[in-house]
Amino acid sequence: MRYLDQQAIEYIAVGAAFLGTGGGGDPYIGKLMALSAIEKNGPVKLYSVDEIEDEDFFIPSAMMGAPSVLVEKFPKGDEFVKVFQKLAKYLGREKISGTFPMEAGGVNSMIPIVVAAQLNLPLIDCDGMGRAFPELQMVTFNLDGISAAPIAITDEKGNIGIFETIDNKWTERLARTATVEMGASALVSLYSTTGAQIKKSGVHHIVTLSEQIGEIISAKNRDAKDKLEQLLSLTSGYELFQGKITDVIRETKGGFNFGKMNLEGIEMSKDEQMKVYFQNENLLAEKNGQVVAMTPDLICLVDYETLLPVTTESLKYGKRVRVIGLPAHPKWRTEMGIKTVGPRYFGYDYDYAPIEKLISKAVASHV
Repeated sequence: MRYLDQQAIEYIAVGAAFLGTGGGGDPYIGKLMALSAIEKNGPVKLYSVDEIEDEDFFIPSAMMGAPSVLVEKFPKGDEFVKVFQKLAKYLGREKISGTFPMEAGGVNSMIPIVVAAQLNLPLIDCDGMGRAFPELQMVTFNLDGISAAPIAITDEKGNIGIFETIDNKWTERLARTATVEMGASALVSLYSTTGAQIKKSGVHHIVTLSEQIGEIISAKNRDAKDKLEQLLSLTSGYELFQGKITDVIRETKGGFNFGKMNLEGIEMSKDEQMKVYFQNENLLAEKNGQVVAMTPDLICLVDYETLLPVTTESLKYGKRVRVIGLPAHPKWRTEMGIKTVGPRYFGYDYDYAPIEKLISKAVASHV
């Protein structure tokens, strides 16, 4: 067990936004909420998965919807605890052992910290994705047959409700409809789990990894090349492209941000082009017309100089970025994982190929 203080939260916000692959919400907004919560209530305890008991009971909280909406629809502040307590009451659970994030992302990594601080609960060093994905059934708990329902959902106006559903896809469909009516963003609590389920089905050490990534990116008096080498070593990642954004096509539809961006190569990628397609999160990257990374592997955009994460809602013409690819957690590379979050699920006519093989193929064809 250790405590998460202000500095840790600064690092986690940056690192989780990087792992969020463009989604998961603005890290600045999430960080402000978490810092305010610990300033008022004190540091949050972080437990490793090894420190919890099998019979302990946990409830996560998260935001769902289109991340770009947060620019104009800022949370009121009490929704996170309200939705958490609504689900606990519905389940008849007087004792909740802690909470954890459902995904890595600038906002969704911070919401559980707010809940933990306000309710004096520990945070568990795990999540359900190891990155961010746009739909509620896209979590590692679902791969093992754990139900998302019952799910509590609320908005900043005070509307709140519970869904009991027949499967996790229906949880997504019904909650998404409610989210759209609530203004394209809402707060949810779902996938209540035991300690045993977390040990089997969660992605472990993700909070710590986010903190380590954030510390590397935030380091002062170090050049981008040095930080990038350390970042790629830590994450087993690849630098896929260096470029300038020349065009962004984006729309908010059905509670998601959809779009694609075009990049023109600079420096090591001079005279080359890249296209990145996204649905909240970056899902597919094509370099010179050839796919070099695809979901469930991670496609992360960072500022060319600072390496700070670039979310899909902040994309703009002329911005210079690096495109970094990371291998997904092994749970996502299973048959069920690929069926749930692979390229064909999102409508791309490709069979999943690991980033390692795509990079080797691209290098071979270039030679």
